[in-house]
Amino acid sequence: MLAHYLDQIGAHADPERAIEMAAYHKVPRRYLGVSNLVLNDLTKAWRQDLDLPDRVALADALWQTDIHEARLAAAKLLTQARIRPDGEVWALLTSWLPDFDAWAVADHAAMAMQKRLVADPSRLDVVEDWTRSDHMWTRRAALVATLPWAKMSNPKPADTAARDRILGWAANYVPDRDWFMQKVVAWWLRDHSKHDPEAVRAFLAEHGPAMKPFARKEAGKYLGDQLE
Repeated sequence: MLAHYLDQIGAHADPERAIEMAAYHKVPRRYLGVSNLVLNDLTKAWRQDLDLPDRVALADALWQTDIHEARLAAAKLLTQARIRPDGEVWALLTSWLPDFDAWAVADHAAMAMQKRLVADPSRLDVVEDWTRSDHMWTRRAALVATLPWAKMSNPKPADTAARDRILGWAANYVPDRDWFMQKVVAWWLRDHSKHDPEAVRAFLAEHGPAMKPFARKEAGKYLGDQLE
């Protein structure tokens, strides 16, 4: 089964683009040079053709190839709001965390995780454990996977509590000087500022001086304030 789907991806390979992608992502794995738009179309068709157990099996097999586009396709296969039951999907997605080693692969998987967290917010208890991981990409995934709470315009009380909890994780990340960690804190705050600017102003007033300048500026991008 796997070969059939890899052949579909490979049919769109672009060797020159693959070289550029390898240089850009800086992680030693195989790149085919296939665009996200192509992967979106392919995985949309696969989701329609496969039942859930087969989708989970295919996503697992694609991920294990360690081919860049195959890992993106694996995540896209499982990025869907309504999946019931979704226990096996959540288990597979979280099993990938130790493999995260580059932003594109990690973010695609985290986008699939977003859907599963919104479907079952009790899983935030699991995500909180990620914030204490020794693995930077796992810690980072905690904020990328919880971005839906940054974007809620009219949160319910439970969502507000979850949002405040996640902002606490972000605050704990501020002393981490890694660029990707500073960037993800800024990303979460920037998106949240569109919906609750005062909460972001309060965060920046308390923690902004300890953030790297680029992150502080990015976090306040939509606030209209002068942030030095």
